[in-house]
Amino acid sequence: MKLFKRKNVPGAAKPELISAPRYGTQGTVLPPVIVPLEKELYDRLRYAVPVIDAAIMKIIRLTGGFRVVCSDEDIQPELDRFLENVPVGLNGQSVGFFADNFLDSILTYGSAVGEIVKDSANERIAGLWLGDVSAVKISPGSEPFTRTYTVRSANGTAKTVLHPENILYASLIGGKSLLRGLPALSSILLRIYECIGQNYDRAGNVRYAVTYKPQSGSDDIVYSRERAQQIAREWADGMSSARCGEVKDFVAVGDVDIKVIGADNQLFDTNIPVRQILEQLIAKLSIPPFLLGLNWSSTERMSSQQADILTSELEYYRRLLTPVICSVADAYLASVGSEAVCRIEWDNINLQDETALADARLKNAQAREIEMRLDAQDKNTQEV
Repeated sequence: MKLFKRKNVPGAAKPELISAPRYGTQGTVLPPVIVPLEKELYDRLRYAVPVIDAAIMKIIRLTGGFRVVCSDEDIQPELDRFLENVPVGLNGQSVGFFADNFLDSILTYGSAVGEIVKDSANERIAGLWLGDVSAVKISPGSEPFTRTYTVRSANGTAKTVLHPENILYASLIGGKSLLRGLPALSSILLRIYECIGQNYDRAGNVRYAVTYKPQSGSDDIVYSRERAQQIAREWADGMSSARCGEVKDFVAVGDVDIKVIGADNQLFDTNIPVRQILEQLIAKLSIPPFLLGLNWSSTERMSSQQADILTSELEYYRRLLTPVICSVADAYLASVGSEAVCRIEWDNINLQDETALADARLKNAQAREIEMRLDAQDKNTQEV
């Protein structure tokens, strides 16, 4: 007889497939949370490097629009009005605005968090709120596959969210930002630009060196100081008069040498190092260079392979947003007492040029003409 037996606890089954963490790493059930310093780093990175900010905004726009389709056609108009007019934070409206800002947080910080705010009086949805992902800590809940959200305030206190079912959360693979690894390259790029500015401050604004050499054995050596001061006054007067549109010639007697300071030194060619760094940045962001205004080739255009790769990237971001948008729509349907379900219909991603589109329309028209001709021949054959 066994004195000690393991008791069977009712509830959800525990997962049996548990991976062992590697040595020197910490195993986490959920993606790690963005720390405040890391969030500030990514914000400054987008502010300091306009190419990165432009690429993220381009990705958000290329993701395209969507339409929420309800299984109950009678509720569809009411659902559309709610999704178009739902308040988002203090300065936004519509679920499309919420999805754009949600995706912006995912790309920048690696994860995004939002909340469905309900009206306590009638249990209707009052609006949507975008949260600060650096102030939210996510931990496993008491049941498998559940989450507990803890919000840290500015004074350091922590508060557990009482209704985690109203929280909207999504993250990239591993919860890592799309900008991870770019600060090191961006710092090199900023140093190059800073050096370019300093070099133009030193040599870009033309400055002159006027040298007066008195002749030996003459009175020039005795009055060299007075003559040098006179030359300086006349030279300064000639330079200042040019601002008013008056041109004065400088005439001097004796051995006077005039040179441009820094004319013998050439500025470094920074095209190659800057392009190498920009190629690394753009490869991380998965955006064709010419979409960001970087025309490195005179005949550069998007190939079919580039279009397919960019389309797969955009479809991945759509898969992250689809459950979040469905959660908002399902929450509204539940608040009005409907048991209908929703699905998302995204707009077609079209990255081809006008020539390809025109060619496709021509071929479709020719195919329809051939089909109509064959149908007419079949009808004539049957009548005969």
